[in-house]
Formats: sequence, structure tokens, C-alpha cells
Amino acid sequence: MIVLPRARFSTALREDARKKIESLGYADIVVGIPAYYSQSTISHVIQQVASGLDKYFSDKKCLIFVSDGGSTDDTREVAEEVDISRYNIEKIVTIYRGIPGKGSALRAVFEAAEFLRAEAVATFDSDLKSITPEWVKNIIQPIYDGYDYVCPYYRRYKFDGTITNTIAYNLTRALYGYRIRQPIGGDFGMSGKLIKDYLDKDVWETDVAKFGIDIWMTTTAIVDGYSICQARLGAKIHQEKDPGKDLSHMYREVVGTIFKLMEQYEDYWKRVKGSKDVPVVGEIIGEEPEPFEIDQMSLIEYFKIGYNNFAGVWRSILEDEDFKIIEKLFMEEDVEKFIIPIETWVRIVYRYADYFRRTPRQKFKILDTMIPLYNGRVASLVNELKDKDNKEAEEYYNKQAEIFEKMKDYLIKIWNQEG
Repeated sequence: MIVLPRARFSTALREDARKKIESLGYADIVVGIPAYYSQSTISHVIQQVASGLDKYFSDKKCLIFVSDGGSTDDTREVAEEVDISRYNIEKIVTIYRGIPGKGSALRAVFEAAEFLRAEAVATFDSDLKSITPEWVKNIIQPIYDGYDYVCPYYRRYKFDGTITNTIAYNLTRALYGYRIRQPIGGDFGMSGKLIKDYLDKDVWETDVAKFGIDIWMTTTAIVDGYSICQARLGAKIHQEKDPGKDLSHMYREVVGTIFKLMEQYEDYWKRVKGSKDVPVVGEIIGEEPEPFEIDQMSLIEYFKIGYNNFAGVWRSILEDEDFKIIEKLFMEEDVEKFIIPIETWVRIVYRYADYFRRTPRQKFKILDTMIPLYNGRVASLVNELKDKDNKEAEEYYNKQAEIFEKMKDYLIKIWNQEG
């Protein structure tokens, strides 16, 4: 008899959390807050979520579910102490079981929602500073209006969200044909039907259970044919990640997931031509995004160290014309002349996606060699957008996405080549 290996974690819910969920019986709305070292922001997020649920969904039975990754600061203690007793809203704070990462945190939320037969599920990042009760309304109401998946539509500072602006938005639009501006935004709404679909997928002990979860959720909703919209949330002000600092860990998991999904859904995206707008719903929420400083010199230094380490790899992966541009930038001493043309960047991304697929045993070693090029692209954006306001920068990002679309035939051509 062949004994198949069992999943290491059959559930992300710990016994104490499961008992609390069982005692609730049911909930109409479950709001999940995946948390990790969030003691300074978690209280604000819980209070705003509770206020929004009370203000806009007072006729619904609601649960706020804080799913913590084992923080050793006071995140859970602070979350437990937040007093929402004046609202008719339940709260559970627990440590999830499973692979460390946001995906496992959300798995616990989804399992709780499925058990409670929730009609609508929302997730909000635990480091949000700009969340208001209106965020809760704008994310959840579309589910009751018939949508299955609600993506965030923020106003962000032009240099916030660099992985989104350089890769995630562009590939979601070019490959799958949906103009979803923030496919890895972190704050989402989902129908009970979609949650069940997610839980049925065999991904919860893979890298998706880390930072790849957001792009996996978005891509799955598209490919499985769910009804999708975007919700206006105003400015996203959070514990911003300075792209001049090291985002390698996040980059590896997000972009690695995107590239793996390209292999999985090859037949789907090859058939997609062009792209379509995705409805943006909800009342406009005020507040402008806060600018922040970027350490451009560190980005360029990272790029140049990468050249010293990986020039041979780059030469073998990139087109000759693009490698020559990269080589010239390595020699460039005038910071203001450090610019990677959009078309060069598009070819770099497409060639890495293809090379990632063709090197099954060294996928992530290959991906690591791409990170200095990403840093170089962000340094280039600092130069290209330095005199533009956020609106003008957004026009630039949309132009870049259009070029990714127009050059999709290039991707298909190299993807279909033998050997």
C-alpha cells in the first residue's frame, strides 16, 4: 500500500481560536488583520475597522480576526486590550499555525470565515496609518453589490510600491488583461464563494504562504473568472518600505510567485489580447499621500555590486542591446544620467520570466541575480520622475504598462522558442 505524505499543517487555526470560532456559530462579515510586529499601529487599525463595521454594517454579525505570526513584541497584547465592547462586534486574537508568512495568516482568516459561513471577508494590513471607517465600507459593500473580489485603489506617493510599479501592475495587466492598479496592495474584499475556492487550492505550504499571497489571490480571481472591482481608499499611509533599503526577501517571493503563475497559467495568458478597465467603486476618500526620501545612491551601489557579481549571468540572459545599456550604466558616474529605458526594462522582465521557467533547479538563484537590476530600475525612476507630481507619475506608470502590453508578442516569441 502506498502511503501519501500528509500535509504538515492541516489547518492554520490553533485549538483556542477554533473553540472561540465554534462558540460564535456564524458571522456575516469577517475582517482579518494579518499582524507581525505591529504594536505601534494595530490598535488604530482595529479601532477603525470596528468603527466602520458599526457605522455601515450594524445589521450584520461581525468578527475581527487578528492573525499574528508569533510577534515577540506586544502586538497581541495591544490587540487584546483594544476595547470594542461598545460595538456588537466579536474579536479574536491568535497566532496562526503554518509556514511563517502573510499567506498562512490569511489562511487562518479564511478558515474562520468558511466555518462561520461568512458572506463577506475583508483583510487590512496591520501597519496602516490612514485607514478610516470609510475604507471598511468601500472594501466590503461591493461584495454585497455582487462582486467577488475587491482590490484596493489607493493614491500613493510616486515612489511608494516599487515592486508594484516596476513589475506586478505591468504583468497583471499585460498577461491577464485586467488593469488592476494594486494587485499586491494588501487590503482586499472577498465573497464567501471565492474564499472556499482559495482554501481548496493546494498552495498553503508553498512560497505562496509568504509574501506571494496577494498576487496569487489576484491572479486566481482573474483566471477562475470571478467578478472583480477596485475600491477607492484614498492615500495608503503605512510603515513605508524605503525602496533604497533591502527589499530582496519580498521581491523574491512576490516576483517568484508571479513567474511561477506564468508557468501554471501559460495557456490562459497567451490567449489574452490587450487589457480592459476594472470598475473603480466607492466614494472618494480624502487625504493625500505623504512623500518620503529615497536613498538613490544605495540603489545604484546595489546595482553596481550586482554587475560585479552577475555580469556574466546578465550577458547570457539579456539581449545584447540591453546588456550594453546596463554595461554603460555601470560605468556611468553622473547620477542624473542613470536611466534604464522602459523598453529595455520590459525585455529584462520578460527574459527573466522565461529564464526562470527554463532553470527548474535554480529558479531562485536566477531570480536573485535580477534584484540588482530592479534596484537599478528604481534608481532610474527617481531620475525620470523627480520633477513630476503624483498625477504625472501615474501617467508615466500607465504608459509603461501599455509598453508591457505592446511588447507581449516579444514574450510569447521567446517563450515558444525551443531549448
